[in-house]
Amino acid sequence: MRNLLLVSFLFATSQLNLSAAGEKLRVASVSTVDTEIVQQVGGEHVEVAALVQPGVDPHEYEPTPADLRKVSEARLLLTSGKHMENYLNKLQEATGGKADLLKVGDHFSSLKMKQGEHGEQSTNAGAGGMKEDPHWWHSVSNAKEATKLVRDELVKLDPADKADFEKNAQAYLANLDELEDWIRRKVAELPRNQRRLVTSHDAFQYLARDYGFKIEAIEGLTTETEASNRHVSELIDDIKKQHVKAIFLENTLNPKVTTQITRETGAKIGGSLYPDGLGTGDASTYEGMMKHNVSTIVDALKSG
Repeated sequence: MRNLLLVSFLFATSQLNLSAAGEKLRVASVSTVDTEIVQQVGGEHVEVAALVQPGVDPHEYEPTPADLRKVSEARLLLTSGKHMENYLNKLQEATGGKADLLKVGDHFSSLKMKQGEHGEQSTNAGAGGMKEDPHWWHSVSNAKEATKLVRDELVKLDPADKADFEKNAQAYLANLDELEDWIRRKVAELPRNQRRLVTSHDAFQYLARDYGFKIEAIEGLTTETEASNRHVSELIDDIKKQHVKAIFLENTLNPKVTTQITRETGAKIGGSLYPDGLGTGDASTYEGMMKHNVSTIVDALKSG
């Protein structure tokens, strides 16, 4: 019992010393959305190694030796979760068990789809041939919950700065409330019978659930899967029948098949979306990425 009390005292003392010395809590993140959240909530108390940069496809990212060194120095490792990171074992090995792991998306309910629904094979399938959509951040409600999760994790690791973490989180949550209000007003410009979203790969299920869109995807849940000829043919027929006005490219994908579909259906290219996290330019923040995607979708579908 005496030893247990001593260990608890030394741990608490180390936390106070860390704060008193002005040392920052080191965080490694492989999610552009998680990176923004922890920077906003942690503020001056965190030093964040953003391993996946905006505009980079997280499905294709592989950690470099330099990345693994940064992970080995971290007290907290943030990932998207929901089986997004197929390299997670490498990252965990690099921490040597010293860092807390927070798989943010694993704390939200998942939208699932049947294996092979879009004619592709995916390694992201569970029991019963169901696969999990890992793109949880396209729901602002999920982003709010992620903010609270990160806040609580930072408080656990650095209780001395709890007040700042809570204040920063409250300010960021207020911004997310404003963003969600803006999205609802923007989507309301589009009649419900026109909310049919055809994209390169299936990354917008959470957006569709929250704002009443029906999704058709050329490819599957990841950019590594390819659509079958049969699926493309069926999709072309459906686009013609439903008089879909526009289909959308994605910033990390080859537009070849999408361009073929537009030729055969008469639908136009509605613009480029950011499906897998933050992008560049006006989409380099979470608010900017969401506004870019929603504006691109709504403006293209209502103007066709």
